[in-house]
Parts: sequence; structure tokens; C-alpha cells
Amino acid sequence: MMAANFEHFKYNEENGLSNQKTVFKGNNYRITVLTERLLRLEYSEVGLFFDGLTENVINRKFPLPDFKVNEDDKYLEITTRYFHLQYQKEKPFVGPKFAPDAYLKVQLNNTDKLWYFNHPEARNFKGKTVGFLEDDKKVKMDKGLYSTDGFASIDDSKSMIFDKDGFLNQIGAERIDTYLFIYRRDFGLCLKDYFMLTGRPPLIPRYALGIWWHRDKTYSFSDTKKLISNFNKNQIPISVLLLGHKWNTKPIIDNKENLDFKTGFTFNKDLFNDPLEFTKYMHERGIRVGLNINPSGGINSYEESYPKISSALNITDGSSIPFNVFDKDLIKAYFEYIVSPLNEIGIDFYWLENENLDELKVLSNYHFNDYKKYQNRRGLIMSRGNGNSVHRYPIHYSGETTVSWDTLKLLPFYNSQASNMGVSWWSHDVGGYKDGIEDNELYARYVQLSTYSPIFRFSAKYGHYYKREPWKWDSNTLNIVKHYCLLRHRLIPYLYSAAYRYYKNGLPLVQPLYYEVPDIYDEPEYKNEYYFGSELFIAPITTKKDLVMNRSVQRTYLPKGVWYDFKTGKKFPGDKRYVTFYTDEDYPVYAKAGSIIPLAILDKNINVTNSPESMEIHVFPGKSNIFKLYEDDGYSSLYEDGYYIVTTIDYNYLANNYTLIIRPIEGKSGIIPNTRNYKVRFRNTREADDVVVYVDKEIVDYESYVEDNDFIVEVSNVKTISQLTINCKGKDIEIDAVRLINEDIDEIISDLEIETRLKEMIAAIIFDENLDIKKKRIAIRKLKKAGLKPIFIRMFIKLLEYASEV
Repeated sequence: MMAANFEHFKYNEENGLSNQKTVFKGNNYRITVLTERLLRLEYSEVGLFFDGLTENVINRKFPLPDFKVNEDDKYLEITTRYFHLQYQKEKPFVGPKFAPDAYLKVQLNNTDKLWYFNHPEARNFKGKTVGFLEDDKKVKMDKGLYSTDGFASIDDSKSMIFDKDGFLNQIGAERIDTYLFIYRRDFGLCLKDYFMLTGRPPLIPRYALGIWWHRDKTYSFSDTKKLISNFNKNQIPISVLLLGHKWNTKPIIDNKENLDFKTGFTFNKDLFNDPLEFTKYMHERGIRVGLNINPSGGINSYEESYPKISSALNITDGSSIPFNVFDKDLIKAYFEYIVSPLNEIGIDFYWLENENLDELKVLSNYHFNDYKKYQNRRGLIMSRGNGNSVHRYPIHYSGETTVSWDTLKLLPFYNSQASNMGVSWWSHDVGGYKDGIEDNELYARYVQLSTYSPIFRFSAKYGHYYKREPWKWDSNTLNIVKHYCLLRHRLIPYLYSAAYRYYKNGLPLVQPLYYEVPDIYDEPEYKNEYYFGSELFIAPITTKKDLVMNRSVQRTYLPKGVWYDFKTGKKFPGDKRYVTFYTDEDYPVYAKAGSIIPLAILDKNINVTNSPESMEIHVFPGKSNIFKLYEDDGYSSLYEDGYYIVTTIDYNYLANNYTLIIRPIEGKSGIIPNTRNYKVRFRNTREADDVVVYVDKEIVDYESYVEDNDFIVEVSNVKTISQLTINCKGKDIEIDAVRLINEDIDEIISDLEIETRLKEMIAAIIFDENLDIKKKRIAIRKLKKAGLKPIFIRMFIKLLEYASEV
């Protein structure tokens, strides 16, 4: 008999009951006003209505909203600030084809927008919760929540339902059960309602924001030691080791292991003689361990857990036990005799796979809820999502992608579209998983995009010539990849604070540009751009560079405001289109005016992702701002009990006098290092004439200096429960480094392998302000007689065209 307690699987059934003051019910209909922007619309021919929880909806217990009702025996009208509903009582919700809104319609206030059942919702921008299909040149999108119509509906009538014990069952009686979001332009409030209905996104463990590693090959403990040694030797961080399906014991066919069989639950002792020693070794080095589990092949007699599971299920013939996610006894046995022992030896999380995505969603729910029985570890899985509410089960796996520029081009838009479904934590194969051509430029651009993506996971199928290991590339590519991998780990304080905002307020880490500029959705050159957290804006490079110019040519639209290139500090006025040029090592990342970006200064063990003892804080000029830095232990659920700390970084900007104040405002002490060293980098800022630094009310020593265009102030050993204040004064403090395209062109000319005399002649033509573009073209073509090759002539004519666009 099984002794395990599965109380942690349960949801609170009372949360399925709406406030009766918001419910309007007849014989065949029930309409519930959940918020000013959210309606539940139910219709049943037999008058049966459902109050239980479903795979999508786990809460209907909302605060009482503000609304007005006007009804009589025949008609019902409900009005809020956002909508006006009209319904002819007891009539079907779906009207005749010639008048679909005849019986029920919802008008958006102060607009000409009208919703009715079977509305096409053609202006829905769609979203993505399932991974790539086999043909990953296109991604089939599902209906999302974001629409320029200002409304979106979710059909919950065919969803699986939870029983009282928290186990999912397949759908019950046929019914209409639709949730209608009517938000006009307040999409943030739509997401707030959605997360209150479906459950808010979990706070992922801090280590998940670091570098992941997976290869579909047979690793032994010895192999993993060599792998980690290579990461360390090349000074590349790794925070997660993810083992594919070959970690476990396989069936023997013709005296050989069947390595194609993907199901297994027992460590192969020939590979990992002591699994506990293996996980301990990794944990000591700051690396977490994930295992692939695909239960579709059943539980077989050679598994260590088989005797206990077969006994619990009264199976006596030694036969394979089919894995049925709807069999409660089997699921209980699976968690008690398979998952719990793996947890006890230090496995941190699981990568779940199953061809049936509905069954996979059920298993994902159970696995994530299973973590609730632990206080010393936080829930995390990786699986392929399906449908609504998958945000409750991060991380989301997009499938085996092809190595190609076409795939790379899809990924930023894919991440952005997921935000329309409230989903953030997508994980793609860095470098691509299979097929294609291994290309150093493509590989580096994958890494750069992944640095500014939700999850960074190296991955590839088995094969000697798939080069995911950075040290297998040339030295230039290795250095680029190393720089961005280190930057990713340095960005974790910024990313973890964004993860907390997503958990707390429902703000996705990645937000598409079209939330602010909807028309950009139809412009292919700009639709891939996105906001990354509260401070940064990314315009990803997804095409090959110009080989002659040796630059990637990037057309970028920057939204309203003032922006700075995150690396160079060059200034870009917003609401404008730009043509920019990027070398292999550079990437289009922009910080808004007043941006505050906290970075970790990495410890000697660069794998460790804990709250750092030393931080470098980048502060961009032009505007006052406040950044809230969130920290906790990074791995337990104690943050739910208040064991965390929020520190504000408050930048008060005046042209000749600016102050930065760092102080804790919420939470408990003892969560993060007791003292911290701060390196504050004021970007594009001249050396101040006068600097005063306080810790609480006491003036303290500091070190200040200029580095490139930045003014830096360093303060050591500041108590993290104290207030640090840095005040700087001076004249004309900001360096006005407006980006000029002539500077970019001059750098391109300088790098070309052509005679110096020709460079001088080219520059004299291109930078001559008295020549129009037509005359410049003619003059460039005439340089053929001076020895300029046609390939360079064509390149400079192209450059002139780019310059004319600015």
C-alpha cells in the first residue's frame, strides 16, 4: 500500500464559486461578471452549470466589481466602464447566420466595436503555447489575448476538470462555457484578470536564468566531469546540466541496449555508478541537474521501482505497466516510487516529454504541484505547452529546431507572440538542434539573441559535427560566445527582478514593440523588435552579414523617447527609423533614458547564480527613474512567507546635479550577503566636480574615475540593510554622444582591405556635404580607373543608399 500524502495536489474548490451578487441565471443560461473587463458566459440546453475547477480556470472568486444591471422577464443588460451587454433571456447565445448578434451582444463602450458568439476576432494578434512543428519555416499561431479590437474570448467548455483530490479527468457534459475579456486598450489589466482566473505565473528558480547545457548523447559521470572542466577552463559559465533520455537503463534487444527507446526511470549504473555522488559533484560547483522523462513506453520490469509499483497496483505477471495519466493509483505510485527517490538524490527538475500534448499537460500539472510538498526547493519543469494556462508550468520547450537562419528569424517573434498568451519562459535550442549547416556567424548570433531571451539553453542532437561547445569554434567565435555567456550571468540580477515582476504583477519579460506601436506588426523589418524587461529594447540580428562590408546591416525603429546603445553609449532620439551596422561581436541592444541596469560582478566560481557580493550598476542619463531589485535565496519557496528583500535604486537626474540612492524598502534581512561592494557606472557622463557618498547619514570613502565615456564611483563593504547615497555635481555632465552614420561609415572604410590612398579618395567623396547622392554615386564609380574593384564600388553605392534613408 502507498503511504504518500497527496494533499499538495489539491486546489481550493471554493475558489471555483463566484460571488452570487455577480451571477445572473436562468433555466438555460448563466452570466457572471468577474471584473469590469471579464465575463463568464454559460449556456446549457439541460440547465447544468459547472462550478468546478478546470485545467485552465482555477479561480472565479474575484472581488465584487462595479457594474449596473437593468433586467426584466425578457431582457438582461449589464454595464461597466468597459462594456455594455445585452441578452434576450433563454435564447441561444448563438444567433442566426444573418444576425449572429440577435440574442446576445457585447458593445465596447466609447467605440464601434461589438462582440457576439462566433465572432471571427480577426484583429487578434494570436499567440503561441505549443512548440515548433516539423516545418519550422512557419509557426502556426493560436488565438491570443491581445487584439486591436480590444476583446478576446477563451472557450473553456472542452477543458479537462479537476476532481476534489486535484487529479484531472477528461471532459464532462457538453456545454457552452466562454470567458470574454473586454479591455479596450488596457491589455495590462487584461493580463491581470487572466492570471487571476488561471493562476499567476510561478517565480522560477534563479539558476534557471543562467546557461543550460544539453546534448542528445550518452554521457557518463566521467564525461560530465570533462564537460564541466572544459566550461571552466574556457571561463564560460554553466548553471544547468540537462541530461537527455540516455541517462537511464534501456531494454536489451539482440544483446544490445535499445538507445532509441526513450522511456526509463532508473540510472544506468554503467554510466552513473553513484547518482548521489554525481548530483553532489554538480551542486558543489553551482550546477543544477535536470533529467529527461518520457513515460509513454510504460514502466517495465527491469526498473528498480517496478516491484513496489506492481505491488501497489496488484500486478503479478511481470508485464509492462502502461502509463495512463488519468489513472490516479498509477500516478500516485509514479510519484512515490519514481519521482520522490530521484528528488532525494538531488535531481532538481525534469524535462517531460510525451507525444500526446493533452496528456503531457496533465503530467506537467502533477509534476509542478509535486514541488509544493517541499519548502527547500522551487517548482520547475521543462515541457511542451498546449493551450491556455501553460504559464503555470515553466519552462516551455519549443521542440527540435533546424539549424538555419530561417529558424533564428522566427525566434524573437515567437517569444513576443507568447506574451499575448501571458507566457514568458520559452526555451529554444541555442544554435539549432538538428540538420542544417554549422556556421560560426549563425552560431554567434544565436548566442547573442539567447543572451537577451527568457532562457539560454545550448542543445543539439547526437553527432560529431554538431558544434555546440563554444571551444570547438575558431578563437574569434569563442571569444564572442564567451563574452555573451558571461554577460548573461551578469544580467541575472536584472532578469530575476523581471521574473519577480512577472510573478507578482503579470508583466511578461518579453513584450513586443507592437503593444506600443500596433502598426509595426505589419512591417516585417521591425516586427521582431521587443522590450526586454523594464529598461532594455532589443532589435535582433537574424540575417547574414554583408561579406564585403563585414557588417550586419540592421534597419531599426526605436520607439518614442531617448535611447542609448547599451555597449557604446551612443544616443538615438526615438520615434525614428535607423540603418545601423554591426560587427560580429556587437548587437543592437538599447537602454532608455534614465535606465538602471544592475549587473553581477561574478565570483571566482562563475557558475554560481546566487545574489552577488559585488554589483555593477549601469545608470543612463536624461531622466529620473526607480528600479526595484528583487532578491531571495533563489531556490526555495520561503519567499512566499516573506523571506525576500526588495531594494530600490533611485536615480534623481538633473543636468548638473544627480543623485543615486540604494536602499532596502521591503522584506527581511539575512536573505542576501550582509555587505556588498558597489561599482556605479554613470554612462555617457563626465567626471563630476564634486562627489559626496553617504552610508545612512555618515560620509564614507569612495573611489571615482573615468573609463571611456563613463564616470565610475566605487563604494565597498556597504551593509545591504543600509542606505547608500551618491551625490554628484558639475557643469555639462552628460556627454552628448549622438550617433552619426558618418562615424559608422568611417569605421567600415577603415576596416576594409584596400589601399590607403583609395580609402582617402572614397572618404573625400562620401563625406563631401556639397555633393548630392547622385554625384557621389558617379564619383564612386569613376574610382574604378584608380583601382577600386567593382565589388567595393557596389558596396559603397549601397552604403550611400543606406545613408540616404537616415
